Amino acid sequence: MSIDVIVVGLGFGADFAPIYQAHPDVGRVAVVDADPARTTAVADRLGITERFPSLDEALAAPGWDAVHLLTPVRFHAEQVQQVLKSGRHCASAVPMATTLEDLDALIAAQDDARRNYMMMETAVYSREFFHAKHLLDNGKLGRLAYFKGDHLQNLDGYPDYWRGYPPMHYVTHALSPALALANTRVESVRCLGSSQLTPDHIGVAGEGFGTEAALFKLAGDDLVANVTMSFFQLGRSYLEGFSVYGDEGALEWPQLEGGPMKEFRLEQLPDGRRGRPVTEADVRPPGAPELLPAALKRFADGGHGGSHPHLVHEFVSSIIENRKPRVDARTAATWTAPGICAHQSALQGGAEIQVPDYEAR
Repeated sequence: MSIDVIVVGLGFGADFAPIYQAHPDVGRVAVVDADPARTTAVADRLGITERFPSLDEALAAPGWDAVHLLTPVRFHAEQVQQVLKSGRHCASAVPMATTLEDLDALIAAQDDARRNYMMMETAVYSREFFHAKHLLDNGKLGRLAYFKGDHLQNLDGYPDYWRGYPPMHYVTHALSPALALANTRVESVRCLGSSQLTPDHIGVAGEGFGTEAALFKLAGDDLVANVTMSFFQLGRSYLEGFSVYGDEGALEWPQLEGGPMKEFRLEQLPDGRRGRPVTEADVRPPGAPELLPAALKRFADGGHGGSHPHLVHEFVSSIIENRKPRVDARTAATWTAPGICAHQSALQGGAEIQVPDYEAR
């Protein structure tokens, strides 16, 4: 059995189309982009003959089993529902949506369509996450104690739809590793905004903040995830990643992009000494190419921590094996809703906001 896949949005999608072409369980691959010149350039380069000028025309074509959406955030909620209602499986870039109402609508759409939806969260398929999971599973971290996430990125000069975008609405890259490692959800959040947006930065979302800092209370334990998100008015180079701390060790994201991670290990307390000594090591995680089909291993050194082939393989395999994908609609909502609630908290001066439990619904 093989499936036919349509890749929509060739800015980011150009990285994914060749992975689908190489996957042993994928037959035809088609591409869609609003820019005809980009469609032609990408399709010609990859030898893709089937091309559509719009998602509407692609979904009107017979056949095609699945669609991977890599379109702007403001289209995700509407387009995912459109794909599911057409009878196709759907993968989508993050975030799932930007309102709690849309999260509910997408869960209902997946349930009604009986097709797979997968949010393609890169952070939980990165080589850094695989290494953190390995340390945790092998007892190197001990009992989980604390998480820290950061996504600091200046969006000046980006397309206008990014202007004034609430940083916490894009929290999944910084928060999902904590939720995946602890196998839990966020129970509540308190968030403060910093650096009120200047008039030239205010967008369709209205007044807000250049930076938002949140404390997420994780359910079922006494764990806290401390996440800082910033898209405007912060003079700092790009930083996107997570750190995880246990009572026996820790793993920290590099302060500068491209640098090594830092791994820490608590040693035994020597007689007569105050404070246990800590060993430190630079690590460059190798990823997990062994989890991929042979045809996809060559993509494992790619962007976003080598996550792209793992995402494609999980989405395709979930369809072939007739099972839920790892990040299905309820998991995606569980990872997305905390950021929506965090922004609400920031607008209310740090009020505690309860986060919905999507697995209980």
